[in-house]
Amino acid sequence: MEKMYLTAAGYKALEEELEDLEVNRRREVAEKIKIAREYGDISENSEYDSAKEEQAMIEGRILEIRARLAGSEIIAETNDTSMVTMGSEIDVVVINDKGASKEEHYVLVGSSEADPFTKHISNESLMGRALIGRRVGDKISVQTPGGVLQLEIKDIQKRGTNE
Repeated sequence: MEKMYLTAAGYKALEEELEDLEVNRRREVAEKIKIAREYGDISENSEYDSAKEEQAMIEGRILEIRARLAGSEIIAETNDTSMVTMGSEIDVVVINDKGASKEEHYVLVGSSEADPFTKHISNESLMGRALIGRRVGDKISVQTPGGVLQLEIKDIQKRGTNE
């Protein structure tokens, strides 16, 4: 199994989700199944079928989280802001291939924590790979499916140091 990298916060969030699933959600769905059985014939009982499907989804998610936690490595936290590493918060000026520029803020995380909507980019993504090891002032080109991006690193912070 390939190592999965997680921030400490990402690891903790998975642990909390696992505990909620194992302690609360299992109990809730077991109660739903019990109530649905009391309706009688389970062969044509939609409440029972729905509860069993929910139970299967919960158990699947529990297995997925356990595997993720077992195969993960927590990204070592450091206050070194001299270069981009996993867990870095990066302010960049992005210039697209049409010349338009804008400032963006990204957080470099492991692939399982990546979320483009919150600008958490994976260390395995095209941009993530291009940013790792770079320093403030560095200018880099990143070929993306949407075209070439020119990036200039304006600032590097570590998660939690700017909050």
